[in-house]
Amino acid sequence: MRLPADRIALDLLDAHLEALWDGACPPSAQTPDRLAAGGGGELAAWALGRLQRIPQEPGDAFVRHVGSLLWEFRSRRCPWNAAAVRLLDDPYTFVSTGPRRHEDWGRDVRAVMERSVGDPRGWLRLDGDRTNPARATLPAYPFELPDSCAWPGPLYALEAEAAVGALAVMAEEWQSEPAPVRSRPDRHAVLADSRTLLERYGPGARYWTNATAAATDPAPDFVAAGLSGTRSHSFLTGACLGGLDLFDDLGLIAVSDDEVGVFWSICAY
Repeated sequence: MRLPADRIALDLLDAHLEALWDGACPPSAQTPDRLAAGGGGELAAWALGRLQRIPQEPGDAFVRHVGSLLWEFRSRRCPWNAAAVRLLDDPYTFVSTGPRRHEDWGRDVRAVMERSVGDPRGWLRLDGDRTNPARATLPAYPFELPDSCAWPGPLYALEAEAAVGALAVMAEEWQSEPAPVRSRPDRHAVLADSRTLLERYGPGARYWTNATAAATDPAPDFVAAGLSGTRSHSFLTGACLGGLDLFDDLGLIAVSDDEVGVFWSICAY
C-alpha cells in the first residue's frame, strides 16, 4: 500500500527531530528535501518554523528544546499520540506497536521489543532505551524474552476493561507513588486515555498480561490494587546492563488481526 505524501513527510520530520534530539545528527543538519519543499502540511510548517527559531548554542539547551518540540509535534499529530504522552511519558515505560505478520503473534511481539519494526501508522513510541549501549549485548534491552514458541506461556488473557485498568496504573510509579490512580481527581481522564490507546486495536483485540492476578481471573481490578500492589512474572533481564538494576514490571500486550501493541512499565534503580 502506497503511503500518502503527507504521512511520508511527517514521518521524515519525526525521524529528523529525533535524530537531532538523540545527537545522531548535528544542529546544523539540513532539513530533508521533501520537507523543505513544503511537504507535511500545516503541522510540518509549524514544527519547522519552531525548529528554525531554536538557537543552536549552547548544545545542551538546543537538545532540550528540540526534545520539547518533538513531543509537542507528536502530540499534535494525532489524539493517540497525545494520550500516550499524557499517560505514560513520565514513568519508565516502553510503548510501541508493530505489524501483525504471523499467526504466532509472539514473533511479532519479539520484533517490537527488539525494535526491528516500526509503527505501521507512524505513530508515537515511548522508548528511552532505543539508543542505550546495552542493546549491543541484549537487543531487546531491558527485556529478556522467551522463544517465540513459548508465548504466551508466561502471559495470561485479560478482558478488555481489565486491560484498560492495567494500562492506567502504568501512569503510577513503582515506589513512593504519592497519587495512585484510584485516588486521583482526574481518574476518569486517566482511564479515558487508556481507552483511547487500546481502541486503536479494535473491538476484536485480545489482551495479555504478565500480572499473576490474571492467572485465576481475567478481570482483576488493577486500579484498586495499584501498580505497587501488582505482582507479575518478570520479562526483564537479570543482567546489570546500562547502569540500572531492574526489579518489577507490568506488561500489557494487545493483539489484533493487523497489529500488536506492547505496553510495559518498568521499576529500576
